[in-house]
Amino acid sequence: MILFRKFRVLILMVFLIACSMHIMIDLLPRLERRAGGSCSCPHGPSEEPRDRAEPGRSSKHTLRILQDFSNEPSSNLTSHSLEERPEAAHRPGPAGQSRGSRGSPGQGSNPRPGAPAQGSRLSALFAHPLYTVALPALTDEDTLFNVNTDIRFDPKAAENQEWGAQARDEDKARAGELSADSYPNWLRFHIGINRFELYSRHNPVIDAMLADLAAQRITSVAMKSGGTQLKLIMTFHNYGQALFKPMKQTREQETPPDFFYFSDFERHNAEIAAYHLDRILDFRRVPPVAGRLVNMTKEIRDVTRDKKLWRTFFISPANNICFYGECSYYCSTEHALCGRPDQIEGSLAAFLPDLALAKRKTWRNPWRRSYHKRKKAEWEVDPDYCEEVKQTPPYDSGFRLLDVMDMTIFDFLMGNMDRHHYETFEKFGNETFIIHLDNGRGVKKSTHLRLQLLAREEFRLSVLMEESLRRDRLAPVLIRPHLEALDRRLRLVLSVLADCIEKDGYSSVVEDDMGPAPETAHFVNPAHTSRRAQKR
Repeated sequence: MILFRKFRVLILMVFLIACSMHIMIDLLPRLERRAGGSCSCPHGPSEEPRDRAEPGRSSKHTLRILQDFSNEPSSNLTSHSLEERPEAAHRPGPAGQSRGSRGSPGQGSNPRPGAPAQGSRLSALFAHPLYTVALPALTDEDTLFNVNTDIRFDPKAAENQEWGAQARDEDKARAGELSADSYPNWLRFHIGINRFELYSRHNPVIDAMLADLAAQRITSVAMKSGGTQLKLIMTFHNYGQALFKPMKQTREQETPPDFFYFSDFERHNAEIAAYHLDRILDFRRVPPVAGRLVNMTKEIRDVTRDKKLWRTFFISPANNICFYGECSYYCSTEHALCGRPDQIEGSLAAFLPDLALAKRKTWRNPWRRSYHKRKKAEWEVDPDYCEEVKQTPPYDSGFRLLDVMDMTIFDFLMGNMDRHHYETFEKFGNETFIIHLDNGRGVKKSTHLRLQLLAREEFRLSVLMEESLRRDRLAPVLIRPHLEALDRRLRLVLSVLADCIEKDGYSSVVEDDMGPAPETAHFVNPAHTSRRAQKR
């Protein structure tokens, strides 16, 4: 009996020693690191950056926070939705060439008073050398679709009907056997997607697509599955599809300061403005979005085959047509969407290619919010978080982390605090732009230069946005205080970057993406940047 008790005590002691060693091993790397400043990751300017994670060491962020979610059942639901936004910034091509932005002058825009006499500010902006850098030559591997092969835009694969009259007449027609000019505009938009950009500014199809979104006859409507708020999938006469976000509140309504970011209404005008802002920033990572006034009776209720949606229509005491649909939040008679009497405005965002034709990967944003009313996200409490992200694929090489920084600046200018995921096209691997969908930290040199350009008086971001948005059918899309907020937030971004450059040096904050791409670089910690910007 005594021996048995001694054996139990021995086992308990071994267990306690093993636990203590495990805790010490886990904490040792953190104790060795020094806390960093507000502008960079935890290593000081004189230290050598850690280029890779130590062999055999698996970061917890690799396993839990930063993994690719493409294999999850909900990952590809965005095939029929827009759950963030697309981008295609300056990044190096496969041979180390500099990817750039193409520019064609804006059309149909009239400058507001005070604009340059020689023409619109948009035209002057897009003629600037920063907006006219050429792409490297595209290969078949750099284009999402190759119309010269036997790739078929198969309606069955896309779970859709035939996409055009020519396809009906020639069921076996291949995409390469028809002239690209005969394709509907939405298909021409899809064909133009490549490794470096979602669309080029030279492409006249984009303006044609915006016109289609605003005027094409709607043939069917269905509720989008998933999501927290009501969105409708609209199919047009030319078999294109778009995501419709109806107007839920007026442009003048402001979000109460005590609202959590995940409980606010999605704003249809924010979707429209985000597309124009993305274009002005020269990212081109947001699919085309247009505003539209929709007849709720003729263009929704009478054409839908979605019985769940149809049953939610009713006539309000004010004799307006209303509906509320089904969703996780705000789908009830108390939050019904009502017309005047049956007209309602909303945003229509063009669909990306169906997942059956162009698979996409879904990634967690490393600096996503906690989505908890009391707990903070890990990046808000862990001073070593940025360093761990830098050691974790795909952020440990190339320009992926810098693209996330572009996205962070884009979101800050918009006031978007809900960027939980982003997507990439699977065909292009990690060397491609990230897509910005659902728009309700160190930077690239090209981004920094464009931000400085947009802050200059002869351009001014608010004036450019006003001019660009004037073309939309729902203009004015943004009220004056929201336009002025863009200039104010841009000044904050540039101020934070200037502080970081002064503290850590230009080369530690601004990465030269206009030349050969280095394997590693110093980056600004977006957690600290975000906190400093909010304090101001």
